[in-house]
Amino acid sequence: MTAGAPPVLIVQVEEKAAELVRAAEALHIHGEAYEGLSPQGGTALVANGMFVYQVVPRHERVYILQVTAW
Repeated sequence: MTAGAPPVLIVQVEEKAAELVRAAEALHIHGEAYEGLSPQGGTALVANGMFVYQVVPRHERVYILQVTAW
């Protein structure tokens, strides 16, 4: 939930998450048929904060787990 987060931060997180989705699509072409372990999650920095994410190829999703503003 991002209630109360500055709108500029939400835009930055969405843009960076879109980059992560494109990278995941390139690395995990087979999506739902992927049989390996899910990659380790990560932390992405943006100008006004950061977020923690997890890539799950079988779900064909990048999940945003936590957003932190500063």
